[in-house]
Amino acid sequence: MTEHDMSSFWHVWVIGLTLLNIAGMVWLLWWTSKRRPGEVAQGEQTGHVWDGDLSEYNNPLPRWWLWMFYLTIAFSVIYLLLYPGLGRFAGFLGWSSVGQFEQEMERAEARFGPIFAEYAARPIPELAQDPQARLTGQRLYLNYCATCHGTDARGAPGFPDLADAHWQWGGTPEAIKASILDGRQGIMPAMGLALGEAGVAQVVHYVLSLSERADADPSLAEQGQPVFAMMCAACHGASGEGMSAMGAPDLTRNTWLYGGSVRAITHTINEGRHGIMPPFRDFLGEDRVHVLAAYLYGLNQ
Repeated sequence: MTEHDMSSFWHVWVIGLTLLNIAGMVWLLWWTSKRRPGEVAQGEQTGHVWDGDLSEYNNPLPRWWLWMFYLTIAFSVIYLLLYPGLGRFAGFLGWSSVGQFEQEMERAEARFGPIFAEYAARPIPELAQDPQARLTGQRLYLNYCATCHGTDARGAPGFPDLADAHWQWGGTPEAIKASILDGRQGIMPAMGLALGEAGVAQVVHYVLSLSERADADPSLAEQGQPVFAMMCAACHGASGEGMSAMGAPDLTRNTWLYGGSVRAITHTINEGRHGIMPPFRDFLGEDRVHVLAAYLYGLNQ
């Protein structure tokens, strides 16, 4: 059976099941409300008694309540004729959630597009000093970035702090804008098998020593220096200051994306890391990203 046949089947199935349910509700209301032969008069006892003294009376629903049920059924029929709900039938009004969204976006673009275009014509460092532009950028940040990086832009484990001057991929206006527009993929390969348990411990303490951490073991750090030079310096540099072009972080600042404890660093070297920053070029557009980049650039200036 082809995909088209399946679509046709479910199209007919949904329509049939929906109409059958509507017809069933109409029949049920009619059948339960009609008067039957031998039925006692309204307000009289039916003869059904429970627990010795609990009697049932013939007290049907008020007619207005019954007609209200019929009206809700009529409303459902009218709704299904006007709006989507019967398989692939789009409704006589031709409404769709996608169409409504596109109309709202067109109205928003007509209203706010010229404002963002005016901002986009100005350099990011200049825009970062404009209070109104910063407020606009903050609103964009809170809507689209705060879920991962926090409302204060201080980040969380696995999500970088955007309010300091330490940028994994570079903190220039151009680099920040490129990160937002096209996204980033930061990959730290797993080194556990290559280094072995002893080698991992040595590199961990050497890395700790690069930022003059008090918990760095001097003996292990000394042993880890040549291992680092051979296995890690290609990305992080001979002195551990990182390479923003590769997304290799600076290890001398005691700033850790996934946590700076011995355990966290050991896990990073052993198992590796894979961080993804999604691209926003198609979603926000260059003009809005320009304002957002200005806001982030201003946080660490």
